[in-house]
Amino acid sequence: MAADSIVLLSLVEEFVSGLQDSKAKDAATCVKDGQFTILELVEALGLSLTSSQPHTRARAVQLLSEVLHDCYGGLTEREVEVLIAFYENRLKDHYVITPAVLQGLRALTKCTVLPPGSAVSMLRSLFQDVHVQSLMLGERACVYNMLINLMATREAELKGLGADFVFGFVQSMDGERDPRNLLLAFQIARTIVLRGYDLGKFTEELFEVTSCYFPIDFSPPPNDPHGITREELVQMLRDVLTGTARFAEFLLPLIIEKLDSDVQSAKLDSLQTLIAGVSKYEHKDVAEYLEGLWASLRREVFQTASEKIEAAGLAALTALTSCLSRSVLNSDSEDSLSTFLQLVLTDCRHHLCEPDLKLVWPSAKLLQAACSASNRASHVVADAVMPALIEQYNGTAQCSQRRTLLEVVQQFVQSVKTCENEESAFSAFRPPLCSMVFSALTETNASLQITATSVLTSLAQQNDLLLDSDVELAVDHLTRLLLTKEDERVSLAVVECAGALAELSSAAFVTNLIPRLKEELFSKPTDQNDSSEASEKHSHHAVRQRCLSALAAVSTQPGVVQESAPVLLEVLGSAHTGGFVFSVEEVVAACGSLRRIAERVQDTEETGRCFHDIIIPRLLSLALQAALQGEGSTGRRSPLLQELVLAAMVPVISTSCFRLQPTLAEQTATRLVSLFLDGDVSFLPDNSFPSNLQLLKQQEDSWSQSQMVCLLLGCVCSLPRTVEVPRLDELMTQLEEMSCTCSHLLSYTSAAKCFAGLANKRAPGESLDCLIQRTTKRVCSELDCASSPVRTQAFTLLIWVAKALLLRYHPLYSTLTDKLFSLLDDADLGPAAADAFWLLMSDSPDILNRGCHADIRIMYRQRFFSENSAKLVQGFNAAPQEKKPNYLKALSNIVNKLPKQVQLTELPALLSLLLEALSCPDHGVQLSTLSCLQPVLIEPPPALIQQLEALVGRLLGLTSSAVMSVRIASLRCIHSISCFPAHEVLPFRARVLRALSRPLDDHKRLVRREAVRARAEWFLLGSPGGS
Repeated sequence: MAADSIVLLSLVEEFVSGLQDSKAKDAATCVKDGQFTILELVEALGLSLTSSQPHTRARAVQLLSEVLHDCYGGLTEREVEVLIAFYENRLKDHYVITPAVLQGLRALTKCTVLPPGSAVSMLRSLFQDVHVQSLMLGERACVYNMLINLMATREAELKGLGADFVFGFVQSMDGERDPRNLLLAFQIARTIVLRGYDLGKFTEELFEVTSCYFPIDFSPPPNDPHGITREELVQMLRDVLTGTARFAEFLLPLIIEKLDSDVQSAKLDSLQTLIAGVSKYEHKDVAEYLEGLWASLRREVFQTASEKIEAAGLAALTALTSCLSRSVLNSDSEDSLSTFLQLVLTDCRHHLCEPDLKLVWPSAKLLQAACSASNRASHVVADAVMPALIEQYNGTAQCSQRRTLLEVVQQFVQSVKTCENEESAFSAFRPPLCSMVFSALTETNASLQITATSVLTSLAQQNDLLLDSDVELAVDHLTRLLLTKEDERVSLAVVECAGALAELSSAAFVTNLIPRLKEELFSKPTDQNDSSEASEKHSHHAVRQRCLSALAAVSTQPGVVQESAPVLLEVLGSAHTGGFVFSVEEVVAACGSLRRIAERVQDTEETGRCFHDIIIPRLLSLALQAALQGEGSTGRRSPLLQELVLAAMVPVISTSCFRLQPTLAEQTATRLVSLFLDGDVSFLPDNSFPSNLQLLKQQEDSWSQSQMVCLLLGCVCSLPRTVEVPRLDELMTQLEEMSCTCSHLLSYTSAAKCFAGLANKRAPGESLDCLIQRTTKRVCSELDCASSPVRTQAFTLLIWVAKALLLRYHPLYSTLTDKLFSLLDDADLGPAAADAFWLLMSDSPDILNRGCHADIRIMYRQRFFSENSAKLVQGFNAAPQEKKPNYLKALSNIVNKLPKQVQLTELPALLSLLLEALSCPDHGVQLSTLSCLQPVLIEPPPALIQQLEALVGRLLGLTSSAVMSVRIASLRCIHSISCFPAHEVLPFRARVLRALSRPLDDHKRLVRREAVRARAEWFLLGSPGGS
């Protein structure tokens, strides 16, 4: 014990007299280790604490406080009681001791064993003996943190102080200027108002001491280490000012005053604070200030040039109206809502009768904002406004005024929010509203018709604003416009409106629209003389395209799909048989409509059955008929044989299978596998097919049949991984054989993609490994034989299987990618191998994506790059000069698809190769490298700045490239370099300006535009206000 005492006295002496601050940590360690207690430390400090020198006493108290900071958790209640009494007494000591005393008290406020009453005792001493605002920044923060700690753990005791606590805090905070301490002070004030502390007679004082900072005008210094933002201060202060309705009588006049400010940020902050406040107030809190608030809000919406302030003003009006709507009416109370809305209507309603003047829209927006606040408000506003709007519409014949009035009506309809059981405020005006819309649809003005369709859509989205008879009449109008109006804008608006109405009532579309569209689709152009024949065909083609789009738009309900899908299938059938002449574009559009139906229709078992039993079998049947027909006796070839049409059929099947219920999906997969492996056509309609079909077998002149494998791809590769594909080994064997032996491009490419899609989702195990190893061996043997006639086919299979395995991190993927790297030196396949890396790193739209349930692991691109970048560099260094462009293109294709942060990290190691790629004569390599560099130039790493001389020289050379896209990309990169640190790029200014004079006269407008932008930035470089 004697030794411990000597150690303790030594630590005290060295800290107090020797000014060795590190000894405080040593003393704290000893206390934690139990060598001595806190009270023993106080005894050892006795002489120092009673010294006549204030600085000695301050050092002694500082040592004790720093030890407490580390050891407060181990104190007993008795020790805490003694220490609090000691520190309270020290608050009366010399001012140089106060900072250390506050640090000690702050540590004690963290103790969990504070004796009852000690929190009140500490605060009384603090408020009585310390003038907080005379302290330094750190000491003031210490006081605020003490209050925060005690409010978190001793709330009941502090509330026992009553209003004295609030008064003490107000005195402590009054005059605070540092934003770090303001955050703490606002936090305390927010807790006071939100946790129900007694404000007593100091309500106004607390508001005044906080509201003097409103609105916050603070801009943090650059590179602020504290990270305090204006937004934090604004939000914290807003929480204080709007935290209690007792502040309303002070806050609302303040907001009215601040809205007169010329500072935009102050106005915006005031409006947002008003929104937050009135959401918590009752109508009686705001009733006295309604006229002033309305005058300010009206002025901001009528006169402001800022969209943000206008939007905030409208939101504030909505919030204020909503607050008034919450009032409960009784016989002797004033209806504040009606009083306020009368103010709004008086100032705004008459402007709606002047549709040519600029105040129409501000007035309409204000009324709509009030209307959207509540059901009560919407009824009051609608009853006052709608008769005038309807009368004004019926009394004018000018299309521009009618359109404006319709747009105003639409905004009113959209602003109303009704609950399920509530009647819409516009229900009483349903007949005249419908009359307005239908009369506008009969006009010849396209803009008026478009606006009318928008209003009709809005009416359809409200409860009970359209009856079935209204929908039927609307369908007649829309059908007429669809078939007769040539304006594409009108057609798009009509199709969109029809889709919205179809969700409301599908019966009118089934009985009226679809039969009429079908009739038009299968009608023939009227006979015309030769001069108008081409124009008539074009018009008829446009009508058919609109009909096909409309069929897709209205098919959101299962009942509609059962009527519309057969029409689209009939179009495909007629195009195949030649019963009606349909162009390839129209056939593709019909397939696109089927795809959109599959995407948008409600996912029900009825819908799934429709696709499983009708649509998919019919598509397969038509495609198979076309494939078997080949060249007809008349020499006419079915359009369903064309790749464009097949490519349009694939997403129909894939989207349908993607959304099928698991049972139906499994049945569909079984059907297609049996069709392609066994020639089983029993499920197909019009079953007159031969029995010896072998769609996956190579036969002479059988490309029309083999290319149907793309439809198999659409089905089996879009199924969820939980759906088992039957006879998978046999199917993949046949697909491998076809992809390696078929000579038809679409056939062997589709077979390879289908094989890859199945391999990607196949369960891991020995079976998959053996299959991949067998396929790899076959592919490599074909690729190693330079005279092989199927090298291209094997190469295609290699790419897709490599991608399938890479996405799922299969360990065998590296074997395939290593082979791909080796092909960069191949005389025939080298350029194709370089392009293949783009496919490996890109998202495929039709297969091996998440939409097809593919197995895709996160960050597979980064992993591939980290494992293979060294191989690329080594291969480039070892390759002969004529093969180097292949490596450069492969590198740029890989880097181009990496996330930007990875590019920035890896760029220094690859910069020399990328600069080399800019000198490569291959335009594809140049463009790929430029697209890779451009995003990196926005935030250049140091390695890039060090290579500016080489980079600028190569980029300037590319501005005269023969390829327009290369010229544009190089100019954009030069533009980005102008934003580099000025001292780095100023030496190049004159050189760049001279070089950019040539592209200013380029014969392509897009190149000239980029040259002007780049040269303007470089011209301003170094000048005041420039870069």
